[in-house]
Amino acid sequence: MDILKQIADSLQKGDDPRVGALAAEALEKGIPAGDVLQDGLIAGMNVVGEQFRLREIFLPDVLLAARAMYAGLEILRPHLAKEGVPLRGKVVLGTIKGDLHDIGKNLVGIMLKGAGFEVIDLGHDVAPEAFVDAAVREEASLIGMSALLTTTMTRMREVVDLVESRGLSGQIKTIVGGAPLSPDFAREIGADDYASDGATAVERVKALLGVT
Repeated sequence: MDILKQIADSLQKGDDPRVGALAAEALEKGIPAGDVLQDGLIAGMNVVGEQFRLREIFLPDVLLAARAMYAGLEILRPHLAKEGVPLRGKVVLGTIKGDLHDIGKNLVGIMLKGAGFEVIDLGHDVAPEAFVDAAVREEASLIGMSALLTTTMTRMREVVDLVESRGLSGQIKTIVGGAPLSPDFAREIGADDYASDGATAVERVKALLGVT
């Protein structure tokens, strides 16, 4: 079996020691780190994301696959830097001020990293200004916000308004998600998009940033 396919398959099984070993072996064989990333790790996480979206696997399975993905990334990271392999984009992620729920947000971060994005995770209880300041500082192209409470979700509008008032609407996109949210709410507050789950978030972020 092709070694990149082995990496993808081992990642789907959550076998982090094997993913790390295979990634190192692939590099020793002269396979570019960018190919190992794209055709091994990302290919495997794409399958995991689709299976999760279809409810064929569940959160513990995704977390095991993510651990395997990180094992491979640790091996690849210095080589990717040397090769100048570009990431698909940079995303600032966080749970809005007043909300401490972050399981969904964490899952979105895992899926985005698995799809080749750089994720700056601000954690939970994040002030609106902190989202925008981080996006500017990190030169991120997108802000992703989550909320689980109806009492906190309204603060997402403040982030969207700040992006607009600072003249950043053309540079920084916004996407929102969380159990009480809907596409209608996203439109109401002026966000660029809405995602219902981790797998959908990856597709929507790709579409917003114009990457395949």
